[in-house]
Amino acid sequence: MPRIDPLSPPYEPAADARLSGMMPAGAPPIALFRTFARNMPMTDAIVGWGGYVLSAQLSLSLRDRELLIDRTTARCGCEYEWGVHIAFFAEAAQLTPDQIRSLTHGAAGDRCWSERDRLLIELADALHDVADIDDELWRRLVHEFTDAQLLDACMICGWYHAISYVATGARVELEPGAPLFADVG
Repeated sequence: MPRIDPLSPPYEPAADARLSGMMPAGAPPIALFRTFARNMPMTDAIVGWGGYVLSAQLSLSLRDRELLIDRTTARCGCEYEWGVHIAFFAEAAQLTPDQIRSLTHGAAGDRCWSERDRLLIELADALHDVADIDDELWRRLVHEFTDAQLLDACMICGWYHAISYVATGARVELEPGAPLFADVG
């Protein structure tokens, strides 16, 4: 049961315009965005960063982005956001069932990962576990990623911690058809 009820249609014109702009053309707004819309100034403020993360302007590939998001949301226990990203982006990110399972319940050392993928998972885990990156991991990261990519990666992990806090704390109901953690266990 949601703690904050998401907006329901019909939406006021300003909310309708904002929600429509947050989704692909013709797609109804997801529950998280409709929950955000209970605070329109906040929603307006986050649209820029959220749009950047999901855009071609991001310095990381879609796959890199999704590894960070899926790992971060899984580690945060945010089944809502994890499920949305698995449902909408796992195929485009070319994530295999073993990789989805590993992101959710496994470790960076699992055999399904390339060295680049492992580094991103280790980065997400370090930021989740200790909110820092030790020198040894940083040395390995800078051999694979540019400064811009590392800044984006750190911000993505932090952003999806915040998204996880809101979705979990507000008890946003799962999207119909989105997978559950147990589905990949």
